[in-house]
Amino acid sequence: MTKIFALLVLAGIVQVAPAAAIVGNAKAARAKVEMCIGCHGIPGYKASFPEVFQVPMIGGQSAKYIVNALKAYQKGDRKQPTMKGIATSLSEQDMADVAAYYSQQTAQK
Repeated sequence: MTKIFALLVLAGIVQVAPAAAIVGNAKAARAKVEMCIGCHGIPGYKASFPEVFQVPMIGGQSAKYIVNALKAYQKGDRKQPTMKGIATSLSEQDMADVAAYYSQQTAQK
């Protein structure tokens, strides 16, 4: 059945619509970013698990960068365990919403 469908698509008889792009909603993210603010909302904050490191400020970062970073934590390409746990709990829509929220913030230094 799969081969027949693939042949019909190639022949142009059956058209497959591309997947709709997920659009982030900054307003919907307000309840979702509460877990982020405790670390990423404090200038100069350093976390101590599993080792001491400077937590980056993400306000003003591009939405694409934030989504890509969250996906990398989900897949394990980025290794910080707390972020992996948080990213694993997020859907693609959640990630897009959080990214939209932070990308609209003023960059902090």
